[in-house]
Amino acid sequence: MEFMCIGGFMLIIEHLKAMTFSDAENQIADYLIKHPHELDQLTTQNLANFTHTNPNSVIRLAKKLGFDGWTSLRTEYQKEWQYLNSHFNVIDANIPFDNKDDVITIMHKLAQLEQNTISDTVSLVERDVLVKAQSLLLEAKQIIVFASLSNANIAKDFVTKMRRIGMPVTLSSEFDSSVYEAYNAGPETCGIIISYTGENTTYIHCGDYLKRKGATIISLTNMGDNQIASMSNCNLSITTRERLYSKIGNFTSNTSIIYLLDLLYSIIFAANYEHNLDHLIRVGQAYDGRITTNSLIEEASAYKNKPCLKHWTNLEI
Repeated sequence: MEFMCIGGFMLIIEHLKAMTFSDAENQIADYLIKHPHELDQLTTQNLANFTHTNPNSVIRLAKKLGFDGWTSLRTEYQKEWQYLNSHFNVIDANIPFDNKDDVITIMHKLAQLEQNTISDTVSLVERDVLVKAQSLLLEAKQIIVFASLSNANIAKDFVTKMRRIGMPVTLSSEFDSSVYEAYNAGPETCGIIISYTGENTTYIHCGDYLKRKGATIISLTNMGDNQIASMSNCNLSITTRERLYSKIGNFTSNTSIIYLLDLLYSIIFAANYEHNLDHLIRVGQAYDGRITTNSLIEEASAYKNKPCLKHWTNLEI
C-alpha cells in the first residue's frame, strides 16, 4: 500500500487535518475527514455538490496532497480508512487491559491482541513487495540488519535462522558502528533497516550511505510516508497502532516485526526448500544430542542414534 503524501511524513487523514487550504478546500477536507465511509464511487462533481464548492477545488486539494486527481486520492484514502478501522475494533493496542482486569482476562486480551496484530500485518503485505524482497535477499552477497534496542533483540533470531541455512547475514545494533558498516557496504550488499517511526536519524544516514554505495535496502517501518521507507527498494509495513510512549508495551509492533522477519526467512527458505530442509536435518543429526521423555517432541526413529559431539549435547535450536 503506497501513500503519495507530501510534506511531514504523515497519513492522508493527518495531512487533511494539518495542512493549510483555501476556504473551499477546507470545506472539502472537512467532508473527507467526517465522511470517509461515504466516498465509494463519489465523483468530483458529487463531492463538489456536497461541499458547495466546485470540481476545480477538489482537484486542487488532491494535488496539494500529492495525487494526480480525485480518483487516486479517493482510492488511497479509502484504503487507509479501511486499514485504520479494521482488526482493532475491540482491543486497544496502547492500553489492551486495565487495572480492573484479572490475570485470565489479561491473558485472553493479549491473545486477541496478537491475533489481531498478525491479521493486521498480513493486510499490509503486498505480493509484489514480498517477491521483490525475496529477490533482493537471494541476490545479495552480504546482508546487514540495522536494528537497535528491542528491535535488535528480535532481529537476533532472524539472523540465527538465516545463518543456519547459509545466508550471509549479520546484525548491526550499535549506532556508533552502524554508519561505518553502511559506509563499507558495496553493490552486493542488502541492508534491512528496522525502524517503527521510519525517521531514525542514524538509520537515515545508513540508508544514504547504502544508496551511495549501490547497495539495496529493505525496510520495516510504519505504514505512513517516512524517510526510510522512501529511500528503500521495498518496504514492509509494521502494524501501525501504537503511540510512541503512552502505552503499556510494544506489544503490536514487536509481534508485527517478528512476523515480518519470520516471513522473510520463510520465503528465502522456500526458494531452495528441499536443500534447506535436508541441510537442517543433517546438522541436527550430526550435532543435536538432546534427549526427551516427551513423545510429542521426540524425533522420528530415522533421525535417532546419529553420531553427536559431546559439547553439542545441550544445543538449543
